[in-house]
Amino acid sequence: MDIGLTARLRLPFTEAVTRTKEALREQGFGVLTEIDVRQTLREKLDENMEDYLILGACNPRLAHRALGVDRQVGLLLPCNVVVRADVTAEGAQTVVEAIDPATMITATDEPALTPVADEAGRLLRAALDTLIRSEL
Repeated sequence: MDIGLTARLRLPFTEAVTRTKEALREQGFGVLTEIDVRQTLREKLDENMEDYLILGACNPRLAHRALGVDRQVGLLLPCNVVVRADVTAEGAQTVVEAIDPATMITATDEPALTPVADEAGRLLRAALDTLIRSEL
């Protein structure tokens, strides 16, 4: 099973981050946390890597529904969205990847979470589709 939903963009990293946050907001997600992996690895380990940001995105309505089914599902929240630079044969791109909420079902084996995961997946896909369409 692929655990992520992916959009490849020909946008500079910083613009992709801004647009990703906007697209998430349009779908009812707030960004609760931002982890700058590149900066952290540089500061803590003196290692260099490409731009890599983890956004902790949360849709409060869906989180409430999921927690109502199983309190332990909080271990899987918020939905992580990664924005990262990627250099390919076609040139520089920015990749935006969101966790596929279906992993909640796999991880918990709780079928009552299916409608919540389905809706979260639909909203995350809509956010990624917005990013892809914005490049056309």
